[in-house]
Amino acid sequence: MAGTLTKHQGDSPRRWIFKGASPTVAIFLLVLSLLACRHSLRAPVTLSYFRLGWSQPDELPTAEPLSLQFTKKTGIRLRPLPVPENTLDQLDLSRKLLQAGAPEPDVLGVDFIWSGVLADNLIDLRPFLANELSMLSPQLVSSYEVDGRIVAIPYQVQVGVLEYRIDLLREYGYDHPPKTWDELEAMAERIQAGERAKGKKDFWGYVWQGADSEALTCNAIEWQIAEGGGQIIEDNRAISVNNPAAIRSWQRAKHWIGWISPRSVIAYRELDSMNVFDSGEAAFNRVWGGTTITRNEMSRQLHWRSTMPVGKTGYTSIPGGPGGWAGALGGSGLAVSRHSAHPQEALELVRFLIRAQIQSHQNTDKEPPRQSVVSDEPPISNLPSDAKRIGQQDSGVVGRPSSLTGRKYEEVTKAYISAVHSVLAGEKGAPQAAAELQDHLMKITGFRAGPPK
Repeated sequence: MAGTLTKHQGDSPRRWIFKGASPTVAIFLLVLSLLACRHSLRAPVTLSYFRLGWSQPDELPTAEPLSLQFTKKTGIRLRPLPVPENTLDQLDLSRKLLQAGAPEPDVLGVDFIWSGVLADNLIDLRPFLANELSMLSPQLVSSYEVDGRIVAIPYQVQVGVLEYRIDLLREYGYDHPPKTWDELEAMAERIQAGERAKGKKDFWGYVWQGADSEALTCNAIEWQIAEGGGQIIEDNRAISVNNPAAIRSWQRAKHWIGWISPRSVIAYRELDSMNVFDSGEAAFNRVWGGTTITRNEMSRQLHWRSTMPVGKTGYTSIPGGPGGWAGALGGSGLAVSRHSAHPQEALELVRFLIRAQIQSHQNTDKEPPRQSVVSDEPPISNLPSDAKRIGQQDSGVVGRPSSLTGRKYEEVTKAYISAVHSVLAGEKGAPQAAAELQDHLMKITGFRAGPPK
């Protein structure tokens, strides 16, 4: 028979009697009521979020409202963790936290080149985010697949592009941005000389990222593709760095330093080159352009970073050369740590962010395109049909050899960065650096040497 829970007048809160029920049932219900009270008094869940990348000023206004929206909708609070600027430092810290079984971070950003390195400590998202995954590009999703597990879900996709001053190109008689590195050098030299003649002694033609960081891998592989020097390791696992075209591409970049690029460029990361460009002290800058993550829409470029007034800043593809042209593929996905104390809430955050990103893309598609180019600009081509087999000269996009090298990619990229940086800094000649790098990569991977495709 159903009973009722009553309290005798004057009794303390603990002296409850459940009329019509056995003592065992009464005790059970009392425990449940106490647990419910305890749960209601418990502090709301706070998730720690290790956000990948370096903060761009124009991203901050959109990041805060999203976190507030999520907290308002779910009651779950977010606490961002400090993130190193250097990509490899981000990877190192992520790995140390995950391998230590630390409860933080709950959610973290994962570059697609990290998937194999961090996979063992990330949960498989496929069973929990099937609907979201079905809306995304299969090519991007496959970049985060390790041994049949989806260890992260694509969140942001970027391609290397060239940023330039539209007003200066017009002023100096150019009706289109540079399509080749030869054109860029000629334009940069002329504009730089003209601006310095006006009294701008610190003006430079071209700024880029030459520090010993992952950004240098992205820059240098773009140089190599343009020259026909291959993509470090080819699809057939041939190590192709020690070839005349790759060597010429490194030598060309070395020649820029002190001529059209500042000597300090070998210490520049993304924020450094952006600060120079945004302060009006450079004509060209290598940056990232964003594209969609949704199915069948990877070819549409959606957004550029907001810098100078509209009409002054344009964007175009990375310059090319005898081997074609290609922008490096970059971006990040969202992952949930296996050691999170709040996995369900963490999955809820990932689902919220992915859906917000998809909605943002859909809203942008409805807006008229912003005109920010001079004319006759070569478009960013479609991303390739297989994200694991990119880098063909006609694709316009080149990937780093992370899928080929898996957990050894970190060693590979560090060796590559060290070799290229030694050339830029004047510590080694390009032929010596390329030969030594080939031997080093063969030892790391066990692959053979071969020509670029």
